Amino acid sequence: MTASLKSALTLLALGALLVIAAVWGWHAVTKPFPSTEPPPLCTDVTVNTGTEVFRDQVAVSVFNGSNRNGLAGATMAQLEERGFVGADSDNAPTKVAGVQIWTDQPRNAAVRLVARQFKAAKIVSGDELGRGIVVVVGESFKALRKKEVESVTAVETSTFCSPSAGQ
Repeated sequence: MTASLKSALTLLALGALLVIAAVWGWHAVTKPFPSTEPPPLCTDVTVNTGTEVFRDQVAVSVFNGSNRNGLAGATMAQLEERGFVGADSDNAPTKVAGVQIWTDQPRNAAVRLVARQFKAAKIVSGDELGRGIVVVVGESFKALRKKEVESVTAVETSTFCSPSAGQ
């Protein structure tokens, strides 16, 4: 093999490597960035009549319907200590007296489980302010019920927001 043939083959090989590197580089530069969107906190799950629903299966949002600062956050922390999954916490659009659970499904297993954590929670129709079961705590709310209710049995088919896998 002559020197000029070796030089030509070397140049050809280097040129091919340059083209491959350029194509790979262009592909890497134009590829979209990976999604940084976190997975959802919870997804709707349906349970049949007779199914037992536990606290760690239920997402809860707590809203402050009083003039007391930090009431929603403190209540959320207590519910999380009991095993519920905390979702949203903020001020409610209206003031309430005691504790209200805003839902159109009063017989929903998750609603019943959350309601049993409070002494005198009223289940009323209201806006869907956050994810999961919406609790609005008012001026006269003092504390959760001392007896911790761990689960309830669904009395009808119920759909509620349950934590996503890996949460």
